[in-house]
Amino acid sequence: QVRLQESGGGSVHTGGSLRLSCAASGYNFTSDCMAWFRQAPGKEREGVGSFYTGDERSYYADSVKGRSTISQDIAKNTVYLEMSSLKSEDTAVYYCAAGRSRIGPFCGLGINGWNYWGQGIQVTVSS
Repeated sequence: QVRLQESGGGSVHTGGSLRLSCAASGYNFTSDCMAWFRQAPGKEREGVGSFYTGDERSYYADSVKGRSTISQDIAKNTVYLEMSSLKSEDTAVYYCAAGRSRIGPFCGLGINGWNYWGQGIQVTVSS
């Protein structure tokens, strides 16, 4: 069966950086959308960034644009989210998602339509 497993979370100081990993098993990344979402305490789940595995074109939410990068390692069936200049507002459970089709040049950040989800991993940014 398809499984997405996030790793690399934990506690980070304000202004620091992290790299989250999403390892997929039983799933082919070829020409498909992948994305990262997050959910802060008391908040709804929101999109962080999306990535197309075919041409590697990415799109990011305004809140993280310029300090986030999604990349992939095809051989490892893994997608990464790198974030820098972390803020307390970045504290959330981060989720990996996969399996939504792309319409136009970008994969979207909508919450619906994703076939697969990871269980989430905590990221805590403290001063």
